[in-house]
Amino acid sequence: MKVAIPKERAEDEHRVALVPDTAAKLIAASLEVSVESGAGAGAYFPDGAYEKAGVKVVKTADALLKDADAVLKVQAPALDEIDLLKSGAVLISFLQPSTQADIVRALAKRGVTAFSLELVPRSGIVEAMRAVKDETELQLLRRACKITDRAFERLLDVHFIGRRERDVAWDLVQIFHDEGAESVWPEFIVGSGPTGSHPHGRAGDRKIGVGELVVVDAGCTIGGYTSDYTRTFSTGPLDERLREAYEVVETAQDGALGGIRAGLTGVEADALARAIIDESDFRGTMGHGLGHGLGLDVHEDPRLSTESTDVLVPGNVVTVEPGVYVSGDFGIRIEDDVVVTENGIENLTHLRKDLVEVG
Repeated sequence: MKVAIPKERAEDEHRVALVPDTAAKLIAASLEVSVESGAGAGAYFPDGAYEKAGVKVVKTADALLKDADAVLKVQAPALDEIDLLKSGAVLISFLQPSTQADIVRALAKRGVTAFSLELVPRSGIVEAMRAVKDETELQLLRRACKITDRAFERLLDVHFIGRRERDVAWDLVQIFHDEGAESVWPEFIVGSGPTGSHPHGRAGDRKIGVGELVVVDAGCTIGGYTSDYTRTFSTGPLDERLREAYEVVETAQDGALGGIRAGLTGVEADALARAIIDESDFRGTMGHGLGHGLGLDVHEDPRLSTESTDVLVPGNVVTVEPGVYVSGDFGIRIEDDVVVTENGIENLTHLRKDLVEVG
């Protein structure tokens, strides 16, 4: 890439790293250019994640252009080159390629013409910063989890049997709002019987019967940060196989919660629970990874799975959600939200996990 560089300026004096994040939408809005997709102007933007990495954040056109004669040099640092963003670097974000010409024109109107700007998409940089939460972020997650604790406790008083899954899900949405949630997910999972055998089955028109399992997966958002819980309930006496499966999942989660700590890889964390399930009569039925990062999105880095390349560090917030799924028959999942610490975890979920019968 060719860049016009004024003689009085060093080539690397001004760096602009372009990375995917909602920050792009804020910057685009301030430049009065369009963005084809994403959350749009006003999306929540966690300044702390960048500031603690020594990165200067720009969110308005004036901030971006205050040194209007400066050359903007595009850098695309790899994950192991995040230090390139430090020492006076400027962070903006990836924008759709179709907006590049609009951005150049907008900058030119502000008198910035002594440069050639090429937007280079780069993944992973902001995600790595977001994976480690600071205390402000953790407080928001704790608040979201406290609301979720209360909502699930109130759900135990909701009538299940004979009602559609979607009706129970709607009751839970209303409970979350009553408890102070700022927003909830677009869809909650309420999967009864065979619906629950699909890890991400949505609440539908199936009527919940007697003597079956019901998987409920839901969460809420506070200050942009989301909780993510799952509990599995019974609707009456269960046969021995279902009770045994529940005990296996509960034991698997206990094993994972007791073993997760900083320094573990995502593969090793996943194995803490998977090994227990695979040593039971339900070998091979844990149809997903043990968990995922949690924060501004429901699914973030790090990942806890058989294919993960991540290593856990203090400040990661992850879900711990082993499950057993028997196709066409039933599903079971128990999910907590935890903060990774040097020697273990802080469990943000304070909700009973024994097998509770609902009516």
